[in-house]
Amino acid sequence: MTKLNATSIPWGDGHWTNEPVAAKASEDGLRVTAVEGSDAWRTTSYGFVHDSEHALLRSFEQDSAVEVEFVVDFTEQFDQAGIFLRVDDETWIKAGIEVSDGQEQLGAVVTRSESDWSLAPVPEWGGRRVTVRASREGNAVTIRARVDAEPWRLVRVAPLAADALVAAGPFCCAPSRSGLVVHFTAWRTTPADDSLHP
Repeated sequence: MTKLNATSIPWGDGHWTNEPVAAKASEDGLRVTAVEGSDAWRTTSYGFVHDSEHALLRSFEQDSAVEVEFVVDFTEQFDQAGIFLRVDDETWIKAGIEVSDGQEQLGAVVTRSESDWSLAPVPEWGGRRVTVRASREGNAVTIRARVDAEPWRLVRVAPLAADALVAAGPFCCAPSRSGLVVHFTAWRTTPADDSLHP
């Protein structure tokens, strides 16, 4: 994946799927306080539908990419933040860092009527700055992530219809507690990745 020119997206360009407790923009980013119990999930294994995530979204066009950067400062089960892509109530993707079973995990939930979930432990990413990138081209979206300036890791390749109207941007959830504050440090758009593999 070659280095591409990036354009910052103003925080005010997005619209919340669900309003957080607070969202305060400053020179160093956006701090979002999540509602206790906020989450995004559909049916699989747990049997419930949660659509109370805090996702700040704007249009995500074909042949482009979106990056969300944030500081990993999570302590409780299922604290999470990253990037959210939404087509409709039953078609969406979230990807980023989530605390599961006591450690930071890099993962994605891809939802088409029902959710699936994949995770990989990254405890060494705690306390650091993570960027999650979604690149849209053809009938797919490619999710990558990295910590600080380390190389990108491939997280997921998922189907996404070429003609779908998609919105994307930063998100956070706090399924198990109150008081989660996520510091988002950047929201950017770039051209799509030039290839799936380096």
